[in-house]
Amino acid sequence: MSTYRAAQVAAASGPFEIVQREVLRPGPGHVRVAVDACGICHSDSVFVDALLPGVRFPLVPGHEIAGRIDELGEGTDISWQVGDRVAVGWFGGSCGHCPPCRQGDFILCQNLKVPGWAYDGGYAEAVIAPADALARIPDALAATDAGPLACAGVTTYNGLRRSSARPGDLVAVLGIGGLGHLGVKYAAAMGFETVAIARGSDKADFAKQLGAHHYIDSTADTTVADALQSLGGAKAVLATAANSDAITATVDGLAPRGELVVIGVDAEPLGISPNQLLMSGRIIRGHPSGTAQDVQDTMAFSALHGIRPMTETVPLDQADEAYRRMMSGAARFRMVLTTR
Repeated sequence: MSTYRAAQVAAASGPFEIVQREVLRPGPGHVRVAVDACGICHSDSVFVDALLPGVRFPLVPGHEIAGRIDELGEGTDISWQVGDRVAVGWFGGSCGHCPPCRQGDFILCQNLKVPGWAYDGGYAEAVIAPADALARIPDALAATDAGPLACAGVTTYNGLRRSSARPGDLVAVLGIGGLGHLGVKYAAAMGFETVAIARGSDKADFAKQLGAHHYIDSTADTTVADALQSLGGAKAVLATAANSDAITATVDGLAPRGELVVIGVDAEPLGISPNQLLMSGRIIRGHPSGTAQDVQDTMAFSALHGIRPMTETVPLDQADEAYRRMMSGAARFRMVLTTR
């Protein structure tokens, strides 16, 4: 094909429009990916609304990309071949020379190449991406499942496996939405005694269906912290809810040397005092997404344990409606664009 379709916004916070773009050849160390599916992540809004520096318009967002290598650029690693099924997530490549990269901590690259920010993202039929951003998709995963696992999946999976919790420990997942529903599934599959925390008693059955052993209604008379302590205290809490007050409410539910892993984004500060941390040796840390290898690990674990994101799929032509549905909170739970 000489052209491909892309869903772009022409100006900050504008509507999506479908445009035709010229197909370009990938440069050295890059590949062109024929996109089969791309998830719509809430983080896309920071680019669509120009909330980060360096955002350029017209903009094609999308960092939950799944597709097939269509063409290899000069000097691309020989382990990749045309036709390989690949995913590209929030980690869209690293610079290789900043201090975190030189230390091997590529996800903290100071020049991280996020698709939709550093280069056109996956709301399109084609993407050109650096080869170091590629994760191999297992045969058992459909593209519509692999896309969301490249961001929502790896963030929750990696957050749990890099925590201090070990199989048999009590682990709580705050929120059971787009991130949290995967977090509960991963926690249960990893062998943790899994607690799901959400608002309302009506979510208890759903939490159990996801694999939770316990459910805590954050609106009940018993506080979240007391409920966690009644279960013995959480070795780790994975905070997926984008609500600083809800995150703060879990801290006193941590066991001694328990760990709060924050992946939900809220601009408001956490209301935590040093005393809550010092006497029990508690830890609070933010957790970024994951490298291409982490994405590949996530997909392999998901395929092995039958874990799939809950998605709503729509054609690329309906990108604007799908994005608005995600932003409204109505999606259950990941919106995914398909190109064929």
